[in-house]
Amino acid sequence: MIRISPIRLIGAENEQIGVVDTAEAMRMAQDQGLDLVEIVSDTRPPVCKIMDYGKYKYELSQKERRQRAHSKQTELKEIRLGRSVKIDPHDVQIRVEQSRRFLMAGHKVQITQRFKGREMMHRELGLERLRKIVEDLSDISKVDMSPRWMGRAASIVLSPDKPKIDALKRKLEKDGQLKKYELTEADLAEEPEDIDDDIDDEGDDAEDTGRKKGPKDDRAVNPVDDELRELLGG
Repeated sequence: MIRISPIRLIGAENEQIGVVDTAEAMRMAQDQGLDLVEIVSDTRPPVCKIMDYGKYKYELSQKERRQRAHSKQTELKEIRLGRSVKIDPHDVQIRVEQSRRFLMAGHKVQITQRFKGREMMHRELGLERLRKIVEDLSDISKVDMSPRWMGRAASIVLSPDKPKIDALKRKLEKDGQLKKYELTEADLAEEPEDIDDDIDDEGDDAEDTGRKKGPKDDRAVNPVDDELRELLGG
């Protein structure tokens, strides 16, 4: 498709070859199993380069995709810590790592701890967990919103700390570990889990009042209270 001759030719290694006939440039490209591509058409002679055109188009499309992703408006991603404060520590860690991937991709993250039934009497357990998560993610984020209560849930919002993230990415890329912190399809597809209907304190009290004592139990027992006492070491 290059009809003008001669052309100014650049080699596959970006070396300046000089002005040559188009037919000769095409022969040189074919000998290397590459393509002759016109890269500057509004000069005389036009500038052409020997390259792998398929690879060039792929790299160009990847660059455009990264630019679109970078310019895309930052989204707020919600991470929910289960339906109560009794979430397993391993599950908490999974959510922390998911939050880390969102933050490194440039998204804000809202982390929500819900409280079920009488857990509201021990709110410090959930708040301590949120403080620990803030500490775990402090190397790449900053607190955008401190714990805020909405009904039976407390939430914090973390924002990406771009200088820290850029420094960490350079280190991870050098160590060949950056890929494992990229967002996965599961991250992007996962929706917040369904939440059970709230159980109010009055309902719990009514349940306790109506519970009959067993022959070996002289007090009303609430399983949640027992589990919380174990968590508190009481």
